[in-house]
Amino acid sequence: MFHCCRSHHKVELLCEYFNNDSSMCDFSRLPADWSPAVFQTEYFGEIRLGTPGQNFSVVLDTGSADLWVPSTYCVSETCAVHHRFRAFDSSTFHHDGRQFGIHYGSGHLLGVTARDTLEIGGMTILNQEFGESVYEPGSSFLLAKFDGVLGLAYPRLAEILGNPVFDNLMVQEIVEEPVFSFYITDGSSRGGELLLGGTDESLYVEPINWLPVTDKGYWQIKMDSSRVCGVNSLCPHGCPAIIDTGTSLIAAPTNETVALHHLIGFVIDCARLSSLPHVTFVLGGQEYTLSAQQYVRKDVFNGREFCFSGFQANDIMTPEGPLWILGDVFLRQYYSIFDRGQDRVGLARVRQPAEQ
Repeated sequence: MFHCCRSHHKVELLCEYFNNDSSMCDFSRLPADWSPAVFQTEYFGEIRLGTPGQNFSVVLDTGSADLWVPSTYCVSETCAVHHRFRAFDSSTFHHDGRQFGIHYGSGHLLGVTARDTLEIGGMTILNQEFGESVYEPGSSFLLAKFDGVLGLAYPRLAEILGNPVFDNLMVQEIVEEPVFSFYITDGSSRGGELLLGGTDESLYVEPINWLPVTDKGYWQIKMDSSRVCGVNSLCPHGCPAIIDTGTSLIAAPTNETVALHHLIGFVIDCARLSSLPHVTFVLGGQEYTLSAQQYVRKDVFNGREFCFSGFQANDIMTPEGPLWILGDVFLRQYYSIFDRGQDRVGLARVRQPAEQ
């Protein structure tokens, strides 16, 4: 569902919970041994491709840069239960035919590239490059309610040649400002929104803490440190981190995740959340603190509530050191602003209902 507001364009985010496949919810390019926790969420919005427009639900992912949807020629079981792009029904379709591949934790997605008209948030982009997937691996996307992925990272991450979606919004001068922002909720009432071309001041509390992008691929910044019980026990000398709407959890190097789980546990007694320590991230000299109620994930099976850590181990090396990923567990608490004009990320506290 789309809403327009002044010169900005809103895309309503829908929220989905997953509970079977361990690799469904991370759409960044991570190693093959990446294994997120079992209980996760993903946020997606609606787009239209072609003329007349064909509807698709896509994950809005700041951790990748490509747009792809299933093709009507896809041979995978997954494609049969999702919307598939019908090139022959679009009068504005341009066949490219180059092959592309994207690696996910569960396998290798394959497809061919094309160009067509894209509608998103009440805006129309002409000749948008995108991928038609013809093979989707395993069962990763089988139970998902979304059809594909729309990447919002820097062009360097793109596997598909041509401009990513937000780059075309800038090049075709469709957005007033080279900025987009995310408001992500816990999904209890609404999923949130992606605002293209600006920020929504009604959704956050000033000030905005601006953090320079340190490497223009992912939305990568420097994290000063992370504290548990007020002690600089994690990332004590600073480390790279990415702000990633396409990752459900907070991911950290294995040794630091193990140390953290020694303090809070992985499978957690839901009755003792109030006794668990806060976890604080220091970014640009500012503290961002999560309580156990905020970093613990809950699910219900057969009428019984289970609680799990919202932290996950990964080992991705960069020239600056081991990478952290601040995913949706973190972003549900902070309004995030992605500024391509000045290559920076802004974070501000989400405005609570009582403050609105």
